[in-house]
Amino acid sequence: MKLLSAFLSITALVIPAQADDKLWITYEGKDGPGKGKHVVLLAGDEEYRSEEALPQLAKILSERHGFKCTVLFSINKATGEIDPNTKDNEPGIEALGSADLVITSLRYRAWPDAQMKHFADYVAAGKPLIGLRTSTHAFNDVKGSYAAFNKFGKDVLGEEWVSHWGSHKKEATRGVIEPAAKDDPLLRGVSDIFGDTDVYEAAPPADAKILVRGVVLKGMKPEDAPADYKKKRADKTEQGVNDPAMPVVWTRTYNGPLGKGNKALCTTMGSATDLANEGLRRLLVNAAYAFTGLEVPAKANVGVVGEFTPTMYGFNGFIKGRKPADHALK
Repeated sequence: MKLLSAFLSITALVIPAQADDKLWITYEGKDGPGKGKHVVLLAGDEEYRSEEALPQLAKILSERHGFKCTVLFSINKATGEIDPNTKDNEPGIEALGSADLVITSLRYRAWPDAQMKHFADYVAAGKPLIGLRTSTHAFNDVKGSYAAFNKFGKDVLGEEWVSHWGSHKKEATRGVIEPAAKDDPLLRGVSDIFGDTDVYEAAPPADAKILVRGVVLKGMKPEDAPADYKKKRADKTEQGVNDPAMPVVWTRTYNGPLGKGNKALCTTMGSATDLANEGLRRLLVNAAYAFTGLEVPAKANVGVVGEFTPTMYGFNGFIKGRKPADHALK
């Protein structure tokens, strides 16, 4: 009995330490249509609080819809803490081997070959991708065998970083559904899209289907009027900032050197504060259904899980000292 008591005491000490030290987090899906499907979410940008947005999106997908979700983070090698400024370390990337869908919210990552290999293998397998905000410029300065992924945004998602089309932190985005796409399943139940991030300049390729355009607003509130000035594009042509409004959500199927038949959705929205918007959350949940071969619900439940008070975006604005376990369900 004394030996058993000692063993249980030691176990009680060891198991919580292991949980606290884990460098990623997994949410086992409840019952729902997504049961048996595995979504891996890759957080890693310095500005738009992907380390807050993706755990909340994962909670919605797992708790509301049954998907198993694994969230990976940029991790400081010395402390084991979430550190968006660490560009070369995304522990747990082996989870991509069992992934049915990958959602990225990355910016200028430079992972070593041992980690890039898992991402490259996933893309090479022709599996689907959802890219948020700065995923248009997900990688930078990747060396060696996987240097081609420095153009991942342009080549696979359909656009790279071009410019802030709306004024950064001054002009928000109202999402307007493209009339030709109004019956697309990914837009079921989607309305009133708004994000307090600005519109990016974007010109998706001809094979992309534009789902939503982003109207530049005069201010940072949903009710603000559209902006009405002119601006020069990257190609030096001039146009009204909303004439036409820039694409902010599109889909395409990638066929190229990195992969064949990858279904991709790209949105230049997607900060943690943008994810406070119900319409955007529903669009992303709908895409998770469609891209994993499931019927999109008429109006998916996208209620936030637990407390979600996203931090305003900005460089070095992340909450210091957090570890993946801090995002566990309460």
